[in-house]
Amino acid sequence: MTMKVINDQQALQDGLEILIAYLEPAKLARFIAACKLGEGDYLKLKEKLFTRETVASLYEKVKAYQDSGINS
Repeated sequence: MTMKVINDQQALQDGLEILIAYLEPAKLARFIAACKLGEGDYLKLKEKLFTRETVASLYEKVKAYQDSGINS
């Protein structure tokens, strides 16, 4: 049996993507600050997270999030 071992950076990236999908922005920001995860290359992370996004698609996601009432 073989196992694919990912590096720590990839594990953190995958975890952050899950948190981004499920946490409200304020809680995500507090989590990142508490874990001191501010190190790394933000520009690379931004490119990876928003490669397929447009202003319109991000607006729709923000609007859907606000309309869901999760942040209330």
